[in-house]
Amino acid sequence: MPDAPGDASANDTHIEIGEIGLTADEAGGEDQKQPVRRSPLRRTLLLGLLGVAVVGAGLLGYEAYQIVTQKDAKLATPAQIGTLTLNTSEDAKSTADYLQTAIAAEITMDKTIGAVYTDGGNTGKDVLLFGGTTLFWTPENDLDAAFDLIGDNEGAVTDLHEVSAGPLGGTMKCGTTKTDSGPLTVCGWSDHGSLAMAMFNNRTEPEASKTMLEIRKATETR
Repeated sequence: MPDAPGDASANDTHIEIGEIGLTADEAGGEDQKQPVRRSPLRRTLLLGLLGVAVVGAGLLGYEAYQIVTQKDAKLATPAQIGTLTLNTSEDAKSTADYLQTAIAAEITMDKTIGAVYTDGGNTGKDVLLFGGTTLFWTPENDLDAAFDLIGDNEGAVTDLHEVSAGPLGGTMKCGTTKTDSGPLTVCGWSDHGSLAMAMFNNRTEPEASKTMLEIRKATETR
């Protein structure tokens, strides 16, 4: 017997949704969430991006730590550093003033220092020290600029290479430059709070770099 008008079989129930016709079974299926499968490639990319983000955050954190711990450095010129004695003669003071003016003209600093040290046990092994303090965002670049300054005034610094910066961190480099009186070993260090250069007369690079670490320990505080 045919169904009465307006009646519908339970199996043939038809629901109109907008212009789309769905059966009751189909309509109910729309509410069931289907699992989303991620392709292996997409998963690999996501993990890769996460790894990069973690490494980047770690590097930024380390750099921020270096800035915070180094930015408030101070430099002094003590009267004695090991066997080195501060030369207070007028000629030495004039040389120190010249070195301070030269580096201040090349690199903007809050405070500068300059000094000439003589080695009491080794005549002819004078050390010319100059530098300054400020917040250095790119200390290694500023150190390279300081070496270029010496190159402009004395002669190109050759065989420039990194050496141990010691427990205070940062960067330290040494090289050699030629002068009218002979070759000079040049060393310099930089961190986020200080930069200093030293010119060593009659010292080999290994001897000069060792002495530079002693000078830094005696002159830099944070």
